[in-house]
Amino acid sequence: MKMLFPIILLLFPCSAFFAQVNVTEIDKLWVIPAADKYLNEEPLTITSCSSPRSAGGKHDYFSEGDYWWPDSTHPNGPYIQRDGITNPDNFVAHRKALIRFSVEAAALTAAYKITGDKKYALKTLEHLRAWFVNEETKMNPSLLYAQAITRKYSGRGTGIIDTIHLIEVAQAIMILENDGLIPPEDLEHIKKWFADYLTWLTTHYYGIDEMNAKNNHATCWVMQVAEFAKLVGDQGKMEFCRKRFKEVLLPAQMAKDGSFPLELKRTKPYNYSLFNLDAMAIICTILSTEKDNLWNFTLPDGRNMKKAIGFMLPFIADKSKWPYPKDVMYFDYYPVRQPALLFGGMAYNNENFIALWKKLNPNPENEEIIRNFPVRQPVLWMN
Repeated sequence: MKMLFPIILLLFPCSAFFAQVNVTEIDKLWVIPAADKYLNEEPLTITSCSSPRSAGGKHDYFSEGDYWWPDSTHPNGPYIQRDGITNPDNFVAHRKALIRFSVEAAALTAAYKITGDKKYALKTLEHLRAWFVNEETKMNPSLLYAQAITRKYSGRGTGIIDTIHLIEVAQAIMILENDGLIPPEDLEHIKKWFADYLTWLTTHYYGIDEMNAKNNHATCWVMQVAEFAKLVGDQGKMEFCRKRFKEVLLPAQMAKDGSFPLELKRTKPYNYSLFNLDAMAIICTILSTEKDNLWNFTLPDGRNMKKAIGFMLPFIADKSKWPYPKDVMYFDYYPVRQPALLFGGMAYNNENFIALWKKLNPNPENEEIIRNFPVRQPVLWMN
């Protein structure tokens, strides 16, 4: 198939800020086969399965907190927390459906962008209609029942982190919209869904609680609000997120050495440090402009994104040097192709960041790793 896009792509149009990386050539060898496989799979939304423990209805997303377990001393009491230890019996089918949607829609759209073949875009559109347009199968634009705790909470604000997997879906939508491949009626429904969800994220007390969290949850709230606001053209919320990044996230979360102390205190410090770093890098990618480049924003004491990447870089290159406790689960599966390395390498014209990114696994298969890997198709983020 004829390549319709330049092989050398830029993160932003202004090349003075960003290094050139041949992402298309790097990724197409595994993206195209994956997308070809997804052409044969039908959309699957949350309406295909349910849990008797959900307090919501058929169209309400439901999940249960990962680290919550039955209390052996009170069998009929509320679940208790075992931080970092995933309970395999909790309901996560809706989350798996959401991740499947994100994985397939992103890969299909990436394949379209690489090849120009509209069959991939049309398959993505089938997923978008199922999740956001079709009255029988679409998801309600709220997370009232996410990360529930049995006999304790029917839902929690922390559940908002589940929809980080809509980040690349939103990015795919913008690409297909730009190329005129989403019918106007469908596009209206899709954008209304995201506008409604954006309103819920920024007004419901679950959303406010998540915004005011002290760790990666607050970072992921900003990341989602920024991307969804970009999709629907809400400049006010985008500017709010820029301000939040500069005045709250960096000052409250980053130490002078570039580490994230609140993540290092967790039982999975390596995973959470990478996860928070990636989320901040994605925020910078979404919101940076020529006049307000978040990659270059620096606090008076020198804290910035370059320092954050620099802190984790030696431990990504050689995990055996990690001086903190190992993660209680999944430590051996990390690192993968952390987007912070690619996006930061392009922003700072740092070939070492990019070279390390190229060496890492682009397509992890472990479910837990995929759950914490919201940007899997960097070609979607290139102009």
